[in-house]
Amino acid sequence: MTEYLLLQALNGLIIGLIYALMALGLTLIFSVLKIVNFAHGELYMLGAYFSYYLAKLFGFPPVLAVLSSMIIVFFIGVVIEVLFLRPVYTGAVERKDEYAILITFGLSIFLQNLALFVFGPWTRRSPSFMSGTTSVYSLSISNDRLFVSALAVVFMIATLVIIGRTFMGKGLRAVSQDREAAAIAGINPFKMNLLAFGAGSALAAAGGALIGPIFLIFPTMGAMPVIKSFVIIVLGGMGSIKGCIIASLILGEAESLGSVLFPDLTRGLAYKNAIGLLFLVVVLLVKPTGLFGEKHVRMK
Repeated sequence: MTEYLLLQALNGLIIGLIYALMALGLTLIFSVLKIVNFAHGELYMLGAYFSYYLAKLFGFPPVLAVLSSMIIVFFIGVVIEVLFLRPVYTGAVERKDEYAILITFGLSIFLQNLALFVFGPWTRRSPSFMSGTTSVYSLSISNDRLFVSALAVVFMIATLVIIGRTFMGKGLRAVSQDREAAAIAGINPFKMNLLAFGAGSALAAAGGALIGPIFLIFPTMGAMPVIKSFVIIVLGGMGSIKGCIIASLILGEAESLGSVLFPDLTRGLAYKNAIGLLFLVVVLLVKPTGLFGEKHVRMK
């Protein structure tokens, strides 16, 4: 039983890292643009499909396919920001919050149905990153999962370094704190919006591309992960990058261990997706701003 729990804890850590990638992108978009992107799950799905087809049809090595899919989805995010979200910041619409919600929700439905039309309803699985398994003491875990975890950590560290130590990252943080003051200081808020939405989209694509060899790829695969990403950013504290990463790992472990510790194992697996919501409710009852909540203003 102890070995089984340790294996589930390791699986929870791996899933938590994938959650963290997706939620990190959503947090970046929310922090800078002050909108909730309901199409984030579909960008995750597109990342998985692009990675799959680049590897299968064009013979890209799996890691290069992941990186290429991130670049493609980055530019898709740029196009979405320019065509659909830019009016929010140019004064072209009056009810900005409502417009942002409706346009991203509409994009979500459109991209799901477009994927269903283009890719079909059939499930697919991306080529393996690394075949075989690795044994640690009495635990055995696939090399794919270990490789995916390592890549997820690399992507997160790279994102944190860019945000924390580069001029571009300082611009993003400045706009997230005060858009008008950043503009006065010479930072172009529109460029930062573009960069934030593109980078957030690329992180979502990375999560989808990395999960491809482990789970199945299908047009609606982003529906549940995006809901969990919303849970994570609220649990960690809206706009808190540190909170986002910690909450992702907590959620991954809570789901993995909670489902096996449930008295009835079959029901535990069925309630797996509800465990995170229950945990969120408990945390918010104690700390309404989330674990590392920060004060944010509404879109002006």
